Amino acid sequence: MLRLANLTLLILFPIAWFAPLLRAGLLPLFGLSEISVISGLQSLWESDVALALLVTFLAVFAPYLKTIGLALIHFGLLRRKVLPVLHILGKLAMADVFLIALYIVIVKGVGLATVETAWGLYLFTGCILVSNLISYLTEKRARSTKRHG
Repeated sequence: MLRLANLTLLILFPIAWFAPLLRAGLLPLFGLSEISVISGLQSLWESDVALALLVTFLAVFAPYLKTIGLALIHFGLLRRKVLPVLHILGKLAMADVFLIALYIVIVKGVGLATVETAWGLYLFTGCILVSNLISYLTEKRARSTKRHG
């Protein structure tokens, strides 16, 4: 079951990257633009390369590398000793969700912009949380196997 759930994340993460995280616009009078992980990264690459590198790693590479690493463990192609490293990647990916939430709070606090969360934010957050749960259960299973085996 863990294998299937983890492999499903390999499909859901890319969908989450292109899904609208939020809709933002200047004052409620104007139309709202949808912002996804990918469109946000495109804007960042044009304005702040250092921040773009950090967010690209947190939003794209950390969660996907963790998911691939867990898949390799589930299929016996990678040792379970790397689970602590994968756990750190999961925490880094959660940091990205925190950053997105922080941006929403800051923009709403300014009062000049309208910001609405969109379904992609929930999908992305869900993918990160499910990935962390799969990692936890994989670690728990590894400890149990170690004790009994």
